[in-house]
Amino acid sequence: MLRGKIRSAFTRTVWIQAGARKKPQRIEIPPSEKLVLGVCFAIAALIGLVILEVAHMAYLGSWSSEIFAAITSLVGAILGIFISQKA
Repeated sequence: MLRGKIRSAFTRTVWIQAGARKKPQRIEIPPSEKLVLGVCFAIAALIGLVILEVAHMAYLGSWSSEIFAAITSLVGAILGIFISQKA
């Protein structure tokens, strides 16, 4: 389910005209499977880190800046992948 949504988000659409008088054809270029699995892993790691941060705050009663730094870097990496693939 998540892989399908990620795959459709990264699919590129290209219009190609075969001849001078022919209509342009729409061609979809799917992303590589490595990219899709990498983004799935990054999202799963992000969810795990958020759960770890919530558990850290619940049991120890303090904010962990190291876990928050890891969350921030993962969010930046995921957004960078989305922006670079859509450009």
